[in-house]
Amino acid sequence: MPISLQKGQKISLTKTAPGLENVIVGMGWDINQYDTGTSFDLDCSAFLLTDAGKVSSQDDFVFYGNLIHKSGAVQHKGDNRTGAGDGDDEQIFVNLSLVPPEISRIVFAVTIYDADVRRQNFGQVSNSFIRIVDGSNNSEILRYDLGEDFSIETAIVFGELYRNNGEWKFNAIGCGHQGGLSALCSNYGIYSD
Repeated sequence: MPISLQKGQKISLTKTAPGLENVIVGMGWDINQYDTGTSFDLDCSAFLLTDAGKVSSQDDFVFYGNLIHKSGAVQHKGDNRTGAGDGDDEQIFVNLSLVPPEISRIVFAVTIYDADVRRQNFGQVSNSFIRIVDGSNNSEILRYDLGEDFSIETAIVFGELYRNNGEWKFNAIGCGHQGGLSALCSNYGIYSD
């Protein structure tokens, strides 16, 4: 039975699932029946951060345009442009043993592609969740259902995996941001030219 987390809760994956190495981070959502004139395209991404809370290079940003981190530790499994169907809409695989030692946190976010142009926001999205699955046996370890109304936000940080005293832990964040993917990138030290 998976553990259900609330916003702000933290859990040790090392203690909850001893020996855990391969993690599937599944994220999902449903689109409410709003007619904005265009379809929704939500995208998940991972930011691999140092202790400073920033990426050390652009390569530490894994998303639909950079599917595999240079270390091989983090792999985006592809862009789902419709979000149709049940279960995970997008997944990111993490091999904890391959995460470079200078990376202290992996932040998982979901953004709405071209949200401003399409007049879309997370108030038009429901049933958003992030879950952590043991990649060795496909058993769900934990799940965090966001359950909030983000009526003006176009980007949400769902949660993060982080190292603490030799353990891997998960933090259920659920924090919304305006400005979409570019605002998140700027926040984590990725600047466009």
